Amino acid sequence: MSIGAEDTRTAAVLDPAPDPPRSAPLGRLLGAELRWVLRRPRTLVMLGLFAAVPVLISIGVAVAAERGPGLIGAIGGNGLVLPVAAMTLSLALLLPLAVAMAAADAIAGEAAHGTLRGLLLSPVGRLRLVGMKAFGVLVVAALATSVIAVVGVVAGLVVVGGAQGQLVTLSGTAVGLGEALARVALVVAWVVGQLAAIGAVALAISSVTEHPLVVLASVLGGLIVFGVLAAIPALDWLQPWLLTSGWTAGADALRDPVPLGGMIESSLRALCYVAVGAGLTTYRMLRRDA
Repeated sequence: MSIGAEDTRTAAVLDPAPDPPRSAPLGRLLGAELRWVLRRPRTLVMLGLFAAVPVLISIGVAVAAERGPGLIGAIGGNGLVLPVAAMTLSLALLLPLAVAMAAADAIAGEAAHGTLRGLLLSPVGRLRLVGMKAFGVLVVAALATSVIAVVGVVAGLVVVGGAQGQLVTLSGTAVGLGEALARVALVVAWVVGQLAAIGAVALAISSVTEHPLVVLASVLGGLIVFGVLAAIPALDWLQPWLLTSGWTAGADALRDPVPLGGMIESSLRALCYVAVGAGLTTYRMLRRDA
């Protein structure tokens, strides 16, 4: 064996090839995303504003001389209606705005600040990156909805009064506190499902732009267009395709027995939007240049 070959073999032994980079555990990635979401001042301010929504409604109902019509009028003297009413009202605009903001910051915001390139080059894996960002958006949706529900229950019982700890349904029957809280939890899960659909679409838009305001304008503009289309009687055939169709189904939890048809139908529609949005986001992120 020649001297040059021996030197090459010795160098290979002394300086072995570096190990390939290993991906971080999924739990660590989700924890990092959760900390990033919860430490943002914007998230904390947003949660504080959502906590104020049921409080303001309860104060308005408590000082009103007469009961008004509709869901708000049913809150008077029946405080456990408050969390359902607050979530239903917030679903019209405030909750979608919060989810769209989270999705805009998740990808488009990272691209605008130049940090998305580092994430794409890191050994995280692009599929895991999409899952991590989707998890952060879902956390925002769940936290915002839960804050409204929890503060709504407390404000309803303390400020409005809870009909001796019971919920008087829109059907005229009364249910106990435990069943009333279970109905509120059902509405929370249903609302989070609707927000997950909005978040999936917003993430898909966020993956094709570097401007978070474009995501916000697209999502909110789309919801407004959906609302306009739903109000035109000649376009009734579009109702099954519009995400906002059935967004009043949360009030069905206040009836006895609870009609689940509206919530199930709207949840299946939201699931379709989630599938389309997740597919587009994944496709775009797998093909995106680092």
